Amino acid sequence: MTSRLGLLAVLTVVGAGWGLTTPLSKIAVSEGYMPFGLIFWQLVIAGLLLSAFNAWRGRGLPRAGGDLRFFLVIALTGTVIPNSASFAAAVHLPAGVIAILISTVPMFAFPIAIGLRIDRFGLMRLGGLMAGLAGVVLMVAPRASLPDPAMIAFVPLALVAPFFYAVEGNIVSKWGTRGMDAIQVLSGASLLGAMIALPLALVTGQWISPLPPWGAPDAALLASSIIHAVVYASYVWLVGQAGAVFAAQVAYLVTAFGVTWSMALLGESYSGYVWAAFGVLMAGLFLVQPRPAIRLAPVRALREDGRDTGKGGGPV
Repeated sequence: MTSRLGLLAVLTVVGAGWGLTTPLSKIAVSEGYMPFGLIFWQLVIAGLLLSAFNAWRGRGLPRAGGDLRFFLVIALTGTVIPNSASFAAAVHLPAGVIAILISTVPMFAFPIAIGLRIDRFGLMRLGGLMAGLAGVVLMVAPRASLPDPAMIAFVPLALVAPFFYAVEGNIVSKWGTRGMDAIQVLSGASLLGAMIALPLALVTGQWISPLPPWGAPDAALLASSIIHAVVYASYVWLVGQAGAVFAAQVAYLVTAFGVTWSMALLGESYSGYVWAAFGVLMAGLFLVQPRPAIRLAPVRALREDGRDTGKGGGPV
């Protein structure tokens, strides 16, 4: 049995790795790479790694029509749409601000879950939702909150990603994952998503050549894709070892490490308003998260052994 100290170490590493992908995304767009080209290679790299892991453990991908439609929904709501918005926002906003705004996933997920009747209203969680809104207001209302007041126009673009992660999580919680585990879902969605992103990249002129010379954006894209695949597999392992409630504490670490890595790698600094927004959003995250099985998008609905529950259980 893995010790609690060992589980905490894995949790910390997963949070640090996931948080690192935020400044890496900022680096990836720093020299002109556009969203669809980045998304295509991100999905190809992650899809191949996860497919290899599936093959190693002797699990393939279902190919029935319903499974492919499910992969399509997950690819669109979990990667293609939100990552397009995130990469576009990363051109204009500090990476640390984007990392803080990602923590609004549960704030979006809660009202969606209420609407789908897969969760119950609660005053404490309503307070968390209000705290989340207050945090966003602190981010955008004061003119001195961001380095350039013009950046405020791109904050709604950065909120597209957490909104769609919340939609994706509620879809999984409501209708399950058709008997697949989380690694199978992400693998299938990544491969299908790459097929969607390829023509979009070509038609829009956003194709990124894999041929040298390579620069910092190429290295950042490769590193981010590998890190995401590795930490996702590690997260699933952690759910099986320690349970979903323990593993979901990674949500705090992802945001905290995202801000820390952004300061260390990009030299970012933030106003007092941004730090206040960070604190308020963390408080909101604590209040709004569901009690029985907390999950961080884009993680799928899992049992404590890491396999699909096949039924709803609250928002991701």
